[in-house]
Amino acid sequence: MKASVMYEHRKFEYKEIEEHKLGENDVRIKVHSCGICGSDIHKMQTKWKYGYPAVIGHEYCGEVVGFGDKVTKFKKGDRVVCVPFMPCNECEYCKQSLYSMCENYTMIGSHRFGGFAEYSIIAEENLLKIGDLEYTKASFIEPLAVVMHAVMGIDINLGDSVVVLGAGTIGMLVLQAIKAAGAGKVIVVDIDDRKLELAKKLGATQTINSLSEDLEKKVKEYTDEKGADISLECAGSVVTQEQALLLTRKHGKVGYLGIAYKDVTLKEKAFESIFRKELTLKGSWNSYSAPFPGREWTNAIELISKNKIDVESLITHKFTLKDVDKAFEMILGRTEPFGKILILPEL
Repeated sequence: MKASVMYEHRKFEYKEIEEHKLGENDVRIKVHSCGICGSDIHKMQTKWKYGYPAVIGHEYCGEVVGFGDKVTKFKKGDRVVCVPFMPCNECEYCKQSLYSMCENYTMIGSHRFGGFAEYSIIAEENLLKIGDLEYTKASFIEPLAVVMHAVMGIDINLGDSVVVLGAGTIGMLVLQAIKAAGAGKVIVVDIDDRKLELAKKLGATQTINSLSEDLEKKVKEYTDEKGADISLECAGSVVTQEQALLLTRKHGKVGYLGIAYKDVTLKEKAFESIFRKELTLKGSWNSYSAPFPGREWTNAIELISKNKIDVESLITHKFTLKDVDKAFEMILGRTEPFGKILILPEL
């Protein structure tokens, strides 16, 4: 099959490679769309630790074109989304159905070949049917499942005021998911006015550019001087990771979705907010629960299928498999603004 293969020094080569062998419980899918994840970008900026050659990409979907003898849930022509996480099912956390905490998991697109290819061999249990959902929209199921894991875990109450820190793809999906969950006032914070304009169109009650406005003052103004009931950190920035503690009301909740890319040092005021306000801090990792892969995934499919979450407005670029290197050159060089970038093998 053809694939965009990554070698050392972030070099991609479009070439013919050998597929994984089809096992008795495996399904062969023709990949139709694969998103570039923020974690893919982070891995390009740091040392790749999973070995070469690599085929990355884990936000993908496609069509069933073959399957092993013991596969019973799928037939040729089924439209499916990939669940890229493969738990060991043997560690203490898997035995408690806490799959996101698995100590010996395998990740498609990291430990084994992912979606930047014409085809993918994947276990039957790692696929879900998507009906007639468009493939470009289905590429958002995995990131939305990550969002749903956090939103469901933070326990939003009807009418809660929520601050969303970071208006990237995850932040925009969080904005829409918490509105669907019954949040009242939703305040989106970023440093890019273009992203904030889109956030307004997607349902933000207020937006704040934290470069040009006094963030704490504006949040207090918008929340009757109390602070937000919930703050959700979606940027993975040391600045926003601290700000989340300062913007939340007494007895409020803080959810962390963004990855920590460096050490986080808290100022006295921020740290004291944790215990003086008796804040509840909640981390959210991955997107899985029981029965595997979990309601996060089925909810994500339903929300996108019923157009309750606008994902098309988040797509800014589409590249072919041949041009994956150009996509990452643009991303890493920041040569133009971008949101969600899709790799379409048949473009």
